[in-house]
Amino acid sequence: MTRSDPAIDPTPTGEAEPAAPRRRTKAPETRAVALMDAAERLFISKGIASTSIDDIAAGAQVAKGTFYLYFPSKEAMLGALQQRFVDTFCERLQNAMDRHRPDNHHARLKAWVETGLETYLDNVALHDVVFHEYRPEDRRMRNDNAVITQLVGLLKQGDAAGVWEVEDATLTAVILFNALHGVADDAVAMGPAGDPAAGLADRRRRARALTRFFEQALHPDVVDDNDA
Repeated sequence: MTRSDPAIDPTPTGEAEPAAPRRRTKAPETRAVALMDAAERLFISKGIASTSIDDIAAGAQVAKGTFYLYFPSKEAMLGALQQRFVDTFCERLQNAMDRHRPDNHHARLKAWVETGLETYLDNVALHDVVFHEYRPEDRRMRNDNAVITQLVGLLKQGDAAGVWEVEDATLTAVILFNALHGVADDAVAMGPAGDPAAGLADRRRRARALTRFFEQALHPDVVDDNDA
């Protein structure tokens, strides 16, 4: 018998056999991002110790084995989340500075301070769970802090232009970065304001104080908060 014999061919003449359903899979970069996003949510809501790799895989809607294609361990995932946080932080700082002319060093410094404080406070839950709860044995992340490196570049540019004087740009950047960190931590410790407008006003007050401190530390003669 031939294939076209209606006695054995259930497919109507002129119609193709239905194709097998195609299984949708996420692109590799999408799966990695989904895993990191799921880990962030779970670490914030449950804590790192209480979150398993099974939980992360389920939250990303992938098989557990997929996790190990991208991260050898939960600790490696934490390291990746740290790096993503820092990269995003630096990107926001750079975008804020780039809204001002390269030679307007005071405005770029002010933008760095304001955006740094805002970004920290907007992401404090993630920052705390990734950087405070996790204690890596390798401390190079703190020594090679990309945010400090970015600030060093800004300080050196202003120094070269004669806008301020910086004897040791790296040490100065470390001091200023920790000042910003301390002011942000104080804002968190004081608790959120019940009135959103009051909370915004508090952020602005802190940003102004930080900017003045930065300027006075770099060049005592420059104290104008409105220099932009």
